[in-house]
Amino acid sequence: SKPAPLTDQEKAISLQLRQLRPLPDKERAELTSKLAAEIAALPLSLGKVRLAAGLAGLSTETDCGRQILQQVTTTLSRAIQDFEKIDANAKLPYGEVAQLVRFEGLQTSLNSAAYLAAVAELDTTNRLRAAADFTLTDLHGATWTLSQLRGKVVVVNFWATWCPPCRKEIPDLASLYEEFKGKGLVVLGISDEEAAKLSEYAAAKSIPYPILLDARHKLQDTLHIEGIPKSFVYDRNGKLVAQAIDVRTRRQFLEMLAQAGLQ
Repeated sequence: SKPAPLTDQEKAISLQLRQLRPLPDKERAELTSKLAAEIAALPLSLGKVRLAAGLAGLSTETDCGRQILQQVTTTLSRAIQDFEKIDANAKLPYGEVAQLVRFEGLQTSLNSAAYLAAVAELDTTNRLRAAADFTLTDLHGATWTLSQLRGKVVVVNFWATWCPPCRKEIPDLASLYEEFKGKGLVVLGISDEEAAKLSEYAAAKSIPYPILLDARHKLQDTLHIEGIPKSFVYDRNGKLVAQAIDVRTRRQFLEMLAQAGLQ
């Protein structure tokens, strides 16, 4: 069945959510905090949960800061928790909260069986990602195998030319690669687009690290990549030590690299 239509109050917030992406980062963070407070104050409804989940998805597209991300996570958690009391069988966005907790280190008050099942599913996916190996070819015909890069710190970045958040983080990835490649950093950009399109874009933007071809997004399917950009950091022993839900800034990438012992 279709979800109930949004109330006028919910529609007004929904309109503001659509205005977040074009804003400069500081203004975007301020509006994110304001919207989290407005959503928290709404009467309980499925629309409130949907708005809170939408804000959570948008909040990881920029560096809002830990305090605002926690505010967003708390707003979503409480909306879900309250709605569970009305309909324990409703399909609610537990996975969004689980990702915020696992990948951003945030706190949640959720502890229902449905939420714990979402956490268990995410942990299963993480174990698969941690154990995965792959061999892909780059734009110049060279092959790259993840397991053969032991001794290096490896950033695996899934992206596409049509994806604005992906394009936003490329300059930071490029500068970090140039800064740390002498210390053993390898960055692998992976896309399922056509080689010609990727070659043209890489040349135009002077991307210095290799771009690997994931034909028919087989690797993305294997690793359960449901949205891009998505980044993984492996340490010199090949251990998966950090993941990113979404676009990362230079500061956030540096935090991830530090987890791999690269500073």
